[in-house]
Amino acid sequence: MYDDLTLLSGRAHPALAAEIAEYLSIPLGRVILGNFPDGEISLRLEQNIRGADVFIVQPTGPPVNDSLMELLILIDACQRASADRITAVIPYFGYARQDRKDAGRVPVTAKLVANLITKAGADRVLAMDLHAAQIQGFFDVPVDHLYAAPTLDEYFLSLKIPPDDIVIVSPDEGSIKRSLQHLERLGGRLAIVDKRRASAMKTSQANLIGGPLDGKLALLFDDMISTGGSIVGAVEIARRHGAREVYVSASHPVLCGPATARLREAEIREVVVTNSLPLRDDQKFPNLRIVTIAPLLGEAIRRIHRNESVSYLFD
Repeated sequence: MYDDLTLLSGRAHPALAAEIAEYLSIPLGRVILGNFPDGEISLRLEQNIRGADVFIVQPTGPPVNDSLMELLILIDACQRASADRITAVIPYFGYARQDRKDAGRVPVTAKLVANLITKAGADRVLAMDLHAAQIQGFFDVPVDHLYAAPTLDEYFLSLKIPPDDIVIVSPDEGSIKRSLQHLERLGGRLAIVDKRRASAMKTSQANLIGGPLDGKLALLFDDMISTGGSIVGAVEIARRHGAREVYVSASHPVLCGPATARLREAEIREVVVTNSLPLRDDQKFPNLRIVTIAPLLGEAIRRIHRNESVSYLFD
């Protein structure tokens, strides 16, 4: 069925790659990855991929630089092994927040990373919930940009919450479009947290536009949770304005620094994330729920391999 499809995985998230392989009913390609004594990455492909349609699963999450370099080396190895087409499957795209010059004398690192991936030999990129949609245009190869929203919404629909009881709370003005998409599927009404950024590391939440939330169930959606400061601040605002319960959801659980402690201590019913990134045991907590994106990515890979439409998956 997929004689010329090869699925490879780096070390960033082999568990997700294995789930995708199971969805496609194919074995994972054989790759030996290691490190030389000085830390350089060593790699060898243990199977013939000449003329193959190769998909490399490698989110570029923490440690970001190691994951990115390993992806570049995998792409280069596949190109030199005469693969027919190479698709970089990047569920989480690191450096995505550095997508523009917001001050003088700063780099646009997202564009640099796009150049590196293209120059290494990728013919196509499959990504999910890029922090900034314009990053698709940074690549000089086709980009298929998926969204985790339908997968996350399926989970919330399974809870059978009455739509009249729901308020979708956008954690900042930049997330309004995302929140409206969830609103269309889940029902309810919209509220917006007026977030003011004090610095690159600190934000302060001031007001809630569209409140109060008296006795309602608040659902907060964001593309990622990094240190957790913004989302926990938004939770506090929702609680202060009368929300009965608060659910938090995000596509990418980066969870660095104090994020886990902040989420564990906040008044949150559940934190619902995807498995776009692997989580260590010390990053998990009782009310964390992880939903898998393996079927979403697997179906996208199947459709790309067969030259079928991927936009079907947006619904």
